Amino acid sequence: MIRNQFIRVSFFYIISIAFILLNLWLVVKKEMLLANALPVLLIILLLAVFSFDKIVYLIAFFTPLSVPLHEIVPGFSFDMFLPTEPLLFGLLVLFILKVLHERSFDRRILLHPVSLALGLNLFWILLTCLTSTMPVVSFKFLLSRTWFIVGLYLIPIKIFSEGKNMERYVWLYVVALAVVVFYSTSRHLSYGLWDKQAAHFVVSPFYNDHTSYGAVLAIYLPFLVLFSLGKNYSKKTRIISFVFLGILLLGFVLSYSRAAWLSMVVALGVWGIVKLKIRFRSLFITFVSLVTLFVLFQDQIFMRLERNTEQSSADFMTHINSMSNITSDASNLERINRWSCAIRMFADKPVFGFGPGTYMFQYAPYQLNKDRTIISTNSADGGNAHSEYLGPLAETGVMGLLTFLLVIATVVYTAVKTYSRLSDVRLKQIVLAALVALVTYYIHGFLNNFLDTDKISVPFWGFTAMIVSIDLFLSRKNQTQKNPA
Repeated sequence: MIRNQFIRVSFFYIISIAFILLNLWLVVKKEMLLANALPVLLIILLLAVFSFDKIVYLIAFFTPLSVPLHEIVPGFSFDMFLPTEPLLFGLLVLFILKVLHERSFDRRILLHPVSLALGLNLFWILLTCLTSTMPVVSFKFLLSRTWFIVGLYLIPIKIFSEGKNMERYVWLYVVALAVVVFYSTSRHLSYGLWDKQAAHFVVSPFYNDHTSYGAVLAIYLPFLVLFSLGKNYSKKTRIISFVFLGILLLGFVLSYSRAAWLSMVVALGVWGIVKLKIRFRSLFITFVSLVTLFVLFQDQIFMRLERNTEQSSADFMTHINSMSNITSDASNLERINRWSCAIRMFADKPVFGFGPGTYMFQYAPYQLNKDRTIISTNSADGGNAHSEYLGPLAETGVMGLLTFLLVIATVVYTAVKTYSRLSDVRLKQIVLAALVALVTYYIHGFLNNFLDTDKISVPFWGFTAMIVSIDLFLSRKNQTQKNPA
């Protein structure tokens, strides 16, 4: 007994002395001040080994505050968001080791329709990595998508089991996001709150631009509305939620993100459809009718759009009207340029595409002079496809798009089905808030794509996990009631 205690104490002192010496060498000899972060990394490692949920919470909190590596240490040939992406990678490694050690994972989670759709999508991404024009880029994309799904979907489903911890997951992100809103708004004030151009850079370095910032704000507003108005929450919680709702609404307006504003309008429509219990047949007939009218009158519609010369502006109504300006608004025209390139790329490689993550490196030859704008570049190094749907179409072919659409369809179906079957008011409201929040990004995804970043992936996959977890909880509860012990 005494001998074992002596060994443990000796082991502790050896590691401590070794750490101090390593830290001194890195700081003094190599001038690596980041070595002072090693104790924090050690604590995080211990948390990861003994408690996965604490790491997921850390990721949720730090995501709005994460910054790209090049902002801290410029000159690297690669980039990542710190500290979230290293945490996600470490979580992936530990998850794999845990599954290999235990030789099992909850089959109910893996066999859920949403999980099966995700698995099919990941399998197709893997297949297109093998046929990719840039395999290294594609396998990096696959790795990052895998750590997002494992760390933000599979593990959270377990954390959210029995309907627990969902509000905590939301609040950790919201509190940190409020800090970013204060930061960006204070910077915006120095240029004038109604200076639209300032909105593009005042969110740096936390967000790449105002569009991703607006998308994140939109996706969290439904939950804050729920927390503010939900009668099953305490009065104190509702008051605090109302304050944070005002903070995020301020950021939402000052983001000047037309895509985020549009997504919120559509999401409100979805909320109304679910609350009013409008039947799928009616929705389908309405959708088919609208598509038919568009096809029949497309010439007149495009002529009308071409007469719109409103430019994006600080004036709210002018900015809204500029959404349909496809004649002179540079932002809209550049999107059309990127979409056109994606479609031409798809026409060249319709089955397997160019490879996951390769669009930004491959679209240059597909730009036509007539489509180029004042913000187009000769080397086509200006970014991605500006679409969560056309991007996969160009990169992973028709099956890549169809499997991604299948994921969305199964999530929406699961959410609506679960909502209609639930009797628990709190869980019912969470499912609706998660669905409406996700719809904001499903719509936003027509105009931008940010799922390759931690900023959107945390709510996107986390809220998907909430819906699946509640569905599994309800199914298990119903099964128990049918077959009591």
